[in-house]
Amino acid sequence: YPAQLIYKEIADMAAERIKAAITLSLVGENPVKAILDAYNPTGSTAYVNFTTSKEARWQTNGPPPKSHVNWVVCDSDWEAEFCRVAEAHPKVRAYVKNHNLGLEVPYLMGSTPRKYIPDFVVQVNDGNAEPLNLIVEIKGFRGEDAKEKANTMRAYWVPGVNNLGKFGRWAFAEFTAVYEIEAEFNKLIESLCAAGASKVAA
Repeated sequence: YPAQLIYKEIADMAAERIKAAITLSLVGENPVKAILDAYNPTGSTAYVNFTTSKEARWQTNGPPPKSHVNWVVCDSDWEAEFCRVAEAHPKVRAYVKNHNLGLEVPYLMGSTPRKYIPDFVVQVNDGNAEPLNLIVEIKGFRGEDAKEKANTMRAYWVPGVNNLGKFGRWAFAEFTAVYEIEAEFNKLIESLCAAGASKVAA
């Protein structure tokens, strides 16, 4: 309602969403420029080494092994279900839980700067010469904060990294229903492969 915009935080959120929608509508015409962390511009699973006392874990084993990290530290049973789905899918080349990897995405919640730590990075063989890097978020309750994170990924982060052209191809997906993760993931991969095949044919 218009009266809600009297509250500065809500007004800032509305302005940010309008800006994100405009930016998203101009993808391809007005490229978004990504600014990398000057001290840590790239990451790797090669140096991930940590101990955990968390009991919610998924042991990555394949076959074939699709994760460089032998344990996924899960924040929920939903994430363990996603691991099962990712390991079983033939188009998934590799995946990793973004735990101690250092992949953080800055975003605004109203006018407050925050950092978003995505759940997974999945490498998908979608028919192109180089695999697609898919950022995956597993989210049960989708509150305002989750919407801002998703808007940031779709409108700024993914287009910005893709425009750099030196870190491969990237996309973002969100799964919000645990019993539909497998069906939704299969559907997403099918659509990505169909889009990849049409690009190769063109």
